[in-house]
Amino acid sequence: MVLTKFDKEEKVIGKKLYDYQHGAIDKIFDRINESPDHYNLLYQLPTGGGKTVIFSEIARKYIQRTHHKVLILTHRIELCKQTSNMLTEFEVENKIIDSSVKEVTNEDNFTCFVAMVETLNNRIKEEKADIEDIGLVIVDEAHYNSFRKLFKHFEKCFILGVTATPLSSNINLPMREIYNDLIVGEKISSLIEKGFLAEATTYSFNVNLSSLKIGANGDYTVKSSEELYSKNIMQSKLVNAYENTSLGKKTLIFNNGIHTSRHVYELFKVAGYKIKYIDNTNSKEERRHILDWFKNTPDAILTSVGILTTGFDEPTIDAIIINRATKSLALYFQMIGRGSRVIEKKEEFSVIDLGNNVSRFGLWTDDIDWHLIFRNPNFFLENLMSDDEIERNFRYVMPESIKEMFVNSKEFDFDVKEEYGIAIKSGLKSKAVLEKSIAQHAKICKENSEDVFDAHILSRELNDEIEFRIKQYSYCILKSSNNYIKWLEEDYKRQLRVKISQLFN
Repeated sequence: MVLTKFDKEEKVIGKKLYDYQHGAIDKIFDRINESPDHYNLLYQLPTGGGKTVIFSEIARKYIQRTHHKVLILTHRIELCKQTSNMLTEFEVENKIIDSSVKEVTNEDNFTCFVAMVETLNNRIKEEKADIEDIGLVIVDEAHYNSFRKLFKHFEKCFILGVTATPLSSNINLPMREIYNDLIVGEKISSLIEKGFLAEATTYSFNVNLSSLKIGANGDYTVKSSEELYSKNIMQSKLVNAYENTSLGKKTLIFNNGIHTSRHVYELFKVAGYKIKYIDNTNSKEERRHILDWFKNTPDAILTSVGILTTGFDEPTIDAIIINRATKSLALYFQMIGRGSRVIEKKEEFSVIDLGNNVSRFGLWTDDIDWHLIFRNPNFFLENLMSDDEIERNFRYVMPESIKEMFVNSKEFDFDVKEEYGIAIKSGLKSKAVLEKSIAQHAKICKENSEDVFDAHILSRELNDEIEFRIKQYSYCILKSSNNYIKWLEEDYKRQLRVKISQLFN
C-alpha cells in the first residue's frame, strides 16, 4: 500500500511530538509503504514514552492519506477512554465500541473505532459488526494474547502492535508467530537523559521465595504469594522498607492478591499512615473517589492488586513498592513505569523491590536486546536466574537509615562464606562462624547504646542482616530446610541477647 505524500507544512494538530516520536512515525509509515496489506508490525517504546500520542498521530495521518478507516484494539475500558480522548485531541472522529454498543455500523462520520477486544469479537460472532472499510488495525498493549482471536478477520489490513515489552504474556504463544518484524524505540536510559522520564533509585530487599509455586501461565500463583506475603515477617519487612526508603512520599504498592493487600492496608492504617486500598471489588464510584484522594494527598499510600498496572497515569507518585515476585518481564516494567512520569519538581522516584525482581530482570534502566527477545523468547526465559541462584548470590547492603544508628562503629562487613572457609581450614566447627557473627553484632550494639536496654532494642534493627547471614550459612553447610533456618534465626537472636547482656555486665 503506497500512501499519498503531503507537504511538510501540514497543519499541527494534537499534542506536540518530540523528535524521537516523529522518527518512530516516519519508520512505521515507511514500513506501511513498503509492505503488503497483510503485514503485521510490532513497535516497542517504554512506558511513559508516549505510545498513545504516536499511534494517534499515525491514525490521523493514515486516515487523511488513504481515506480508509482505523481500528484500535484495547483490552481495558480505561485504555479505551484514554485512547478516545487522545484521538479527539488529534481531531480524529472516533467511536468507542464497548459492551453498551450492540451493533457496529460503518458510519461515515466516524473514521476510527476504539474497541474492547471481547466486545468486538462478540459482535463479529453475532454478525453485527460492519468492518469492511478498515485499512489499519492498531493493537495497544500488544503483548497480551486476547487480541489474537481477532486477527483472522483483518488479514487484508496492516496490523500495528504497540507495547513496552515485546514478550508475550503467554510463554507458549511467542509474538514472532504473529508479527513479521519489530521496530525498537527510544531506550529508557535515553528518555531519562533527555528529561522525558524520571530517574529511578532502586532498593532491593532479599526475600526467601522457596515457598512460591509456578502456575500454568508461567508466573507465581496468587495462592502461594498470599501465603508468603501475608506472614508477619513479610508485613514487617514491608513497613520497615517503606520507613527506611520512602517515608512521607506518595507511594503505590503492588501486591499479588486481595488478601495480602487488605493486610497491608490494615498494617499501615494501625501505624498511623494515610492509606487506602483498591482492587476489582471496588465500584466505579469508589475507584474514582480513591484515585482522586490519592492524587490530592501528598503523602498518600495506595495498596493495589493488578488493576493499576495499565491504563493508570498519576505523575505525582514518588515511590513504587513491588510487594510481590513475578516472572513476567512485562509486569515488572509496567509496575515501575507507574512512577516514571516527569512533572515539575519531580526528576526521580524510588523503586522498592520485595520480590527479588531486580535480581531476576536487572535494573529498570538496564539496556535490553528486544530484538533478541522477540526472535528467541525461550532463550531469554531459560536464562533468567532461578530463585535459588538469586538467594545464593544476594549481597545484603545495610540501608543508610540503619547505618546511621551505628555511627560509633567502624566494622560492619562480615563475609559468611569467607569465614566458613577459614573455620574449616582451621579445624573449627562450622558453628564458630555464627559465634563470630554474633560477637560482631553484639559489639556494634554496645558501641552505640547507653545501656543494655537500648542495645537490645537496637539489635532488632539487625533482623534483615541476621536473616541474610543465616541463609548464607545454611548454603555453606548444605542444610537449608525452612524449619532449620527458622530455628537458626531464633537461636541466633537468643544468643545475641545473651552476648549483649554479657558485654554490659
